[in-house]
Amino acid sequence: VQLQASGGGLVQAGGSLRLSCAASGLTFSNYNMYWLRQAPEKEREFVAAVSGSGAFTRYADSVKGRFTISKDNAKNMVYLQMHSLKSEDTAVYYCAASRRWYTFGVPRDDDSWGRGTLVTVSS
Repeated sequence: VQLQASGGGLVQAGGSLRLSCAASGLTFSNYNMYWLRQAPEKEREFVAAVSGSGAFTRYADSVKGRFTISKDNAKNMVYLQMHSLKSEDTAVYYCAASRRWYTFGVPRDDDSWGRGTLVTVSS
């Protein structure tokens, strides 16, 4: 399984970004997809999740109403649309894939992880 996240960058507070994650080497529709993030000197934290079919989503309270996760099973892609960005959203964002459903948790190390993409929000 390979996951490649992209779309990070520098944005002003209040702005928007869309992160993308391309997946290969898996039957994509069978996998739940996750976005996680890790800010400097902080632990990795759950951001959003989408079920294999794309029918179910979950969000961390800190991003609810501002971020939207979506999944395109035809293209093996998962997205994270981020609006109203805040300085506290600054982090390296990772996508992960798992057959397991973690309601608000962080996927395990033996799940599939991509390299992160850095999002920097300037205030």
